[in-house]
Amino acid sequence: MPARAMGSAAISFGLVTVPVRIYPAVQSSAGISFHMLHKKDGVRLKQQFICPKDEEVVPRSETVRGYEIAKDKYVIFTDQELQALAEKATNGIEIKEFVPDDSVDPVYFERTYYLGADKGGDKAYALLADAMKDSGKAALAQYAARGKDYLVLLRSNGDRLMMQQLYHADEVRPASEVPAPERKSTPAELKLARQLIDQVSSDSFHPEKYADEVRKRIEQLIKAKAKGQPIEAPSPRRKAEVVDLMEALKKSLGQGGRRAPARAARREEPARKTARR
Repeated sequence: MPARAMGSAAISFGLVTVPVRIYPAVQSSAGISFHMLHKKDGVRLKQQFICPKDEEVVPRSETVRGYEIAKDKYVIFTDQELQALAEKATNGIEIKEFVPDDSVDPVYFERTYYLGADKGGDKAYALLADAMKDSGKAALAQYAARGKDYLVLLRSNGDRLMMQQLYHADEVRPASEVPAPERKSTPAELKLARQLIDQVSSDSFHPEKYADEVRKRIEQLIKAKAKGQPIEAPSPRRKAEVVDLMEALKKSLGQGGRRAPARAARREEPARKTARR
């Protein structure tokens, strides 16, 4: 089934304009959600707005939006004022600069879209995709849509362009906020760790090898429950134990079991000689 476009836009840099169609790059699997029911009769409950001051239910028609500027102090906005605050949707993707294709840390990636050529834009689209792929560059651009200004990264795989919506700098926590260990790995530890990595390495990424096992297990349990079968809680997982790092690496590589008996034999040999004397 062909992908369905969710909107249109125009990429612009210099005097060049490339009309494009925007397509979602992913399709989220239907999430497993549980509803709140009335325990007495099993009827699904409804949510309501309740004013804690008056202790009464407030209909949506009597609600307004406000921005908190101090504790319990708000600036109230009308719908017209909120529309005036919103960014005007130009649907323009304005390229600001080109950067090396691998220069953006994936921590900034929020959402991905495919871009397809729109009517009359085939030639310009193909040229931009070819030039970006040939140069190894990606394009940082600004995209105004749905009342917000987005920072996006345009990338090319040679045939098609994709647009990755990025977080802004003030939305990403600096890694320095997370404590890092001061200890440095020894050459012997590093060598064993590299060998272990090599044992379980692949030349390419095959996403079809992996599935949401938790989701599959929950779906099976729901089907069993619907048939009247009991559901038992799984055994709690054992807590991770702190082990000797070198021994753990050797055992992971299948070396620990072969070397341990040899060390034990050497420790026992002097005792036998003393007994004979």
